[in-house]
Amino acid sequence: MTNENTLEADAGVDPRLLEVLICPVSRGPLIYNRESNELISRGAGLAFPIRNGVPIMLADEARELEGGK
Repeated sequence: MTNENTLEADAGVDPRLLEVLICPVSRGPLIYNRESNELISRGAGLAFPIRNGVPIMLADEARELEGGK
């Protein structure tokens, strides 16, 4: 795995979680962004927040990425 796809233990989210989660919109893979503490779906053009170590996988809570899909 690349650093972009690696979920660090100190992020407060279990690294195994990233391996099983998929985007609820595109059904594609998610990429962890450590700087913004979000799970990024390039397929849907969305960033899902992580709050208190819990990924919020609701489309209504996601931030639209600049440039869209």
